Amino acid sequence: MGRILSIDYGQKRTGLAVSDPMKIIATALDTVATKELMPFIEKYLQKEDVETIVVGEPKQMNGMLSESSRYIDPFVTRLKKVYPQIPIVRYDERFTSKIAFQAMIDGGLKKKARRNKALVDRISAVLILQSYMERKIK
Repeated sequence: MGRILSIDYGQKRTGLAVSDPMKIIATALDTVATKELMPFIEKYLQKEDVETIVVGEPKQMNGMLSESSRYIDPFVTRLKKVYPQIPIVRYDERFTSKIAFQAMIDGGLKKKARRNKALVDRISAVLILQSYMERKIK
């Protein structure tokens, strides 16, 4: 059984999360500089069996794609070209950064720790993946 890899793509940093092989639990994997993302994914896929890649799709409140999707589309196109055997799924990521930040507050993280944008990116990737897995079960 393969894992699901979740990507919260950003212009500077990208948060990554991964499921367990049973696809029950989403766990933060890492935050990498976006320019290092493809080599990171390549190395990860050499070690782990990934059956699906979920990429966060930024949308506006009205459901239309947000401006930042223009940065994500070329990345998704490249992923599909390099890994044609792995399904690439776009998944709504609205509010994940806000929910991640609130989770950090609720978890008792100090103000200084909450400024760690890399942590917010990882948590956002986890939220995208967990939501995707829960929706897939229904």
